[in-house]
Amino acid sequence: MEEKDKKEYEEVISSYYGDEQVAALVTFKIDTKGSDQVAQKIASFPYIEDVFLVTGDTDIFAKARFPSYAALKKFIVDEVADIEGVKETKTFMVVTTFKERGKVREEEEAKK
Repeated sequence: MEEKDKKEYEEVISSYYGDEQVAALVTFKIDTKGSDQVAQKIASFPYIEDVFLVTGDTDIFAKARFPSYAALKKFIVDEVADIEGVKETKTFMVVTTFKERGKVREEEEAKK
């Protein structure tokens, strides 16, 4: 993605989410030698709710809630960049939650 396009994308996302809380699912590809240490470091951040070491196309899967899109961006750009052993991340912002922690959301709650 070109820098101009990336900036426009960031502006659209920021304007859409503003200061609202953001939930995200983040995958991490890492150097497998230090997988436990990397997972523990990721788990130490206050925004991170769950961390799983997994098999497949990714190594670590984390669920997080941020007070705003800006906090999510800061986490990915600044804090994750400082974790030794992280090779790649993918961030998936949650649009609607239908079921969480075994509890089905009420229709009105899910629309918020």
